[in-house]
Amino acid sequence: MTLLQSIYLGIIEGLTEFLPISSTGHLILVSHLLEIPQDTFLVTFEIAIQLGAISAVVFLFWKRLMRISMLQKLIVGFIPTAIIGFLVYPYIKVLLTNPIIVGVTLFIGGIIILFAENYYYKQQLLGAVELRHEVSMKQAFLLGIYQTIAMIPGVSRSGAIIVGGLFMNMERKLLTEFTFLLAVPTMSAATLYSLYKNHEVVMQTGNISLLLTGALTSFIVATLVIKLFLDYIKRHTFVIFGIYRIILGIIVCLIFLP
Repeated sequence: MTLLQSIYLGIIEGLTEFLPISSTGHLILVSHLLEIPQDTFLVTFEIAIQLGAISAVVFLFWKRLMRISMLQKLIVGFIPTAIIGFLVYPYIKVLLTNPIIVGVTLFIGGIIILFAENYYYKQQLLGAVELRHEVSMKQAFLLGIYQTIAMIPGVSRSGAIIVGGLFMNMERKLLTEFTFLLAVPTMSAATLYSLYKNHEVVMQTGNISLLLTGALTSFIVATLVIKLFLDYIKRHTFVIFGIYRIILGIIVCLIFLP
């Protein structure tokens, strides 16, 4: 991997991490298009640069993260991911370099987002959408369960949580913000675990600078994306992301199918 390629991947991470379109899926696709060797360092890099995106959330929402009640909810939401991730990750890590899996899950996820939006629209007409200012403990735990589905490449962590929240009739802005916040313990744990397991590869000459460059790039881009996304979702639905996923999924399958 070159320094320029690490910047490209950092941009992709920052752009896609908090949108329901799968950052991991996009990183896998772009790394193939850039012809970056699909080795242990690349897999570690794609996970580790999430630290930049995490830092963007901490930078923008540090006051909310300092609340004891919010910390408790984030812990509750993280528990399902921690347990299931520990049990399942060794069996699915082989999928982390497969663009066909990404294409299929992007397509299916897009359809599910459109279905969830249709359901949510009907619930709005019935007045069933909850206008709350805080996520409940029960909602935090259920959203944590939805988040575990994102271990499959191309599903999207934020996408899985958003779909779950729409089916739970949660208000869009509240749901979106909690999606950002739940990323902090989830992505921090995944990143630190990956760095620990592959520290020998990471410590090789040049690799640390590549990781730092990618993480810094993702931090800058993610900070802008979070602000724009929150403003966008005040006036729009998630439908455009569902359509994007369907189109991209079809294109990916056409390109990478033998």
